[in-house]
Amino acid sequence: MAKRRVLLVDDEVTVLLTMKAVLEISGFDVDTAASAREGKSKIKLHEYQMVITDMRMESDAAGREVIQAARTAAYHPAVALLTAFPVADEDWQEMGADKMLVKPMQTSILLHQLEKLLEAHAAKLQRLSSAAAPKTPVPARKSAAKRLATKKIPVKKPAPKKAVAKKAVAKKAVAKKAVAKKAVAKKAVVKKAVVKKAVAKKTAPKAAKKIAKKATKKAAKKTKR
Repeated sequence: MAKRRVLLVDDEVTVLLTMKAVLEISGFDVDTAASAREGKSKIKLHEYQMVITDMRMESDAAGREVIQAARTAAYHPAVALLTAFPVADEDWQEMGADKMLVKPMQTSILLHQLEKLLEAHAAKLQRLSSAAAPKTPVPARKSAAKRLATKKIPVKKPAPKKAVAKKAVAKKAVAKKAVAKKAVAKKAVVKKAVVKKAVAKKTAPKAAKKIAKKATKKAAKKTKR
């Protein structure tokens, strides 16, 4: 596991050396700066997971300058304000610090607070990264009309030529059969008419004779009278 890099900024050499030794024993890679100017320069030239700075150094606002430099760094380090003169929470938060450390502090407490600070800062960066990531657009549901328009309609394949020819032959045979049936019916009608005519022709003389005979009898009766 790579060591986490920390920058200590303080104009008291004793504080620098003591904290440097404590942090290095705990597995940190520690860099130091004895002024705000030096601290700001190192923030620009290197990358750190955390910057710890004193408040009052070459000026009362020196710590604020270091915090602002850390806040504008592209790698976004965690920032802790180390001071012997505690300030109100809203003041150090307004400066941009993530945590205020009051010196002197027991080693175990200091290390515990630094670990918590790094964990909280990592979680914060993760949230910011997730929020900044472009969201995958959810595909809009198609309307019923659009779904119908884009729905694939099965295309009927043309029947094979052989099947078409077979169908045509069958159709022609049916038509031929109908014509033959019609001709047979017509022939039967004609035959019936001829028979009827022949019957009528055969029975006509008999009817005429019968009528003549009846007329003769009638005339004979009139004569007798």
